[in-house]
Amino acid sequence: MIKPGHPKLSLSRQCRLLRVSRSSVYHRPKGESAENLALMRRIDKLFLECPFYGSRHLWREGACVGRHRVRRLMRLMGLEAIYQAPRTTQPHPEHRVYPYRLKGVAIERPNHAWCADITYIPVQKGFLYLVAVMDWATRRVLSWRLSNTLDARFCTDALSEALQRYGRPEIFNSDQGSQFTSLEFTSVLKDSGVAISMDGRGRCMDNIFIERLWRSLKYEAVYLHEISDGFQAQRLISSWFAFYDRARPHSALGGSTPAEAYEKGILTQRPAQRRGAPASLPALPEQQDLLNRTLAA
Repeated sequence: MIKPGHPKLSLSRQCRLLRVSRSSVYHRPKGESAENLALMRRIDKLFLECPFYGSRHLWREGACVGRHRVRRLMRLMGLEAIYQAPRTTQPHPEHRVYPYRLKGVAIERPNHAWCADITYIPVQKGFLYLVAVMDWATRRVLSWRLSNTLDARFCTDALSEALQRYGRPEIFNSDQGSQFTSLEFTSVLKDSGVAISMDGRGRCMDNIFIERLWRSLKYEAVYLHEISDGFQAQRLISSWFAFYDRARPHSALGGSTPAEAYEKGILTQRPAQRRGAPASLPALPEQQDLLNRTLAA
């Protein structure tokens, strides 16, 4: 709204009329330092391996960094350690939290349940956010979007594309992130007649299949390249998702790829696992072993 060099109103006069400070007009936001970007990359790798560890874990590796700094960077990356926390505040009326609907439900066919999640993608001079929509039964990636902000729009765009291309699922599961609880996102699901399901807080196993996707993507593509910008990230992720869906066989799919399984209606889960979706969080001493065995499947 402020126009420098206006013929009739000086910059000071415009600021007074709009009740903003002159310093805010000249302010240019600074990106994160190279040191912080390197630290964020390390935090991201640790989070993939041990999502239940918080800001203290870097100390055990001898990193000279304060906890407040690590906490700030984790918030910036959209990461939060998985733990059982008391519910001390009520959600905003416009951000309703829906119950988890997959407990004890046998996921028997494609489009029975979809899931979505957001992850952090490091680039040379900053970072991006990636959201993906996945079919739970076959692990096929139905759609995805990259964004440089954590607003709800890029998640809604990915959801709308998946609905347009593949029809609608019976159940859609996500975490309780503000992007997925927003009216913009949930209204798309309601208008399509989809039952909304959300993970409980501190329940890392509720959306384990898409967490496994992030680990594979980062260790097989993202961490092998020094991504310079969003254009390169877009090309790299697009190429890897095409490989994942069309060329990478899964032992849990009987050697089929996710795309083949989706088209033929093959289940992802082994017979012993088909009783239902993960329902509870194990005790901490067993949690890492269970997570590692699931990720290695």
